[in-house]
Amino acid sequence: MILDAYTLLIILSSLIVLSYVFDLGAKRSKIPSVIFLLTTGILLKVAATYFHVTLPGIRSVLELFGIIGLILIVLEGALDLELTREKLPLIKKTLLTATATLLITAALIAWFVAFWLKVPYHIAIINAIPLAVISSAIAIPSVSNLTPEKREFIVYEATFSDIIGIVAFNFAVQNEHVGIGSFVSLAVDLVSIFLISVVCCLLLLFFVDKIKTHIKFFLIIAILILLYSIGKKLHLSSLLMVLCFGLMLNNAHLFIKNRLAKYISLESLKSEIVMLKQINGESAFVIRTFFFLLFGFSINLQELFQLDVWVLGFTIFSIILLVRYAYLQVIAKVPLIPELFIAPRGLITILLFYSIPPQYSIEGMNESVLFFVVILSALLMMTGLLLTRNSVRDIPDY
Repeated sequence: MILDAYTLLIILSSLIVLSYVFDLGAKRSKIPSVIFLLTTGILLKVAATYFHVTLPGIRSVLELFGIIGLILIVLEGALDLELTREKLPLIKKTLLTATATLLITAALIAWFVAFWLKVPYHIAIINAIPLAVISSAIAIPSVSNLTPEKREFIVYEATFSDIIGIVAFNFAVQNEHVGIGSFVSLAVDLVSIFLISVVCCLLLLFFVDKIKTHIKFFLIIAILILLYSIGKKLHLSSLLMVLCFGLMLNNAHLFIKNRLAKYISLESLKSEIVMLKQINGESAFVIRTFFFLLFGFSINLQELFQLDVWVLGFTIFSIILLVRYAYLQVIAKVPLIPELFIAPRGLITILLFYSIPPQYSIEGMNESVLFFVVILSALLMMTGLLLTRNSVRDIPDY
């Protein structure tokens, strides 16, 4: 069965409206809208199977939405962060927390996968890293009702987790045998992308200030996506550039000084950032909606009833929770509510999983295992939000 253009438009428009309703429901129920979106995607799959409707190339479309969504959501999170001397301890703590929990979690998940599925540890670690990354796509929109301190901790941690996860994943894929040269190459890559990021971000800030036509912000976002994609083609951690741009734009007074102030107007940037936040947020909402709907649609329902899927899913989730509890309680010494509960897996996990080279794929590790971990981590986050009583404002219509 082939859908005509108007029927397809009716379906797509209805899904956006439905996603908005889900967000309204999330305000009151504290149930993350991602759960509603995934469930809707599965129901659409059942309906499509019944009516013999097929969607060719769904994985490619899913990956495309995921990349764009990741860029927009990290940018949105960065645009809400302020850099001050008082924030340095928080930045250091969240960077250390994101790095340590990701590496420890990935190592333990890889050990279990290697043992359970009888695969080499190197292959297991490549499959484990995506599952160890906190999804900023789910975490950032879900914590808007928390106090500023808790919100900043989670936003920084989730963003750092995305970046470090991508770096660790690329490192594992590119280095089958790890040596000193591997770490030297990694250090060179990180320094390179940081320097490139600073230059590119200054150019983007100049464009934001100087472009006076009515088509501006989508052009800036398109340039940012272009630079990100070129960086990925060169195997660089170009998500760092997205984070830098958002931070530099929201904290322009720290970077636009002396000679630069002659070319870029701080007053103009202040007025432009409000519009950019709105356009970026609404774009991220649409992309995020279709990404999770398509992921739910892509799930093989028969695999969900396999015992191995349940064992892998629950064990991986347990490892994630135990590592996070031990680190936050013993080392980081931060409050467990809601920080312990807000470590969702989602967009970045799925994207990295789809990026695993064919030679490193494991037969027992499939989308159904990812689905279990994503759902369980979302339910855990819902529990944390329900336990939190220090809300300061409603969740926005993200």
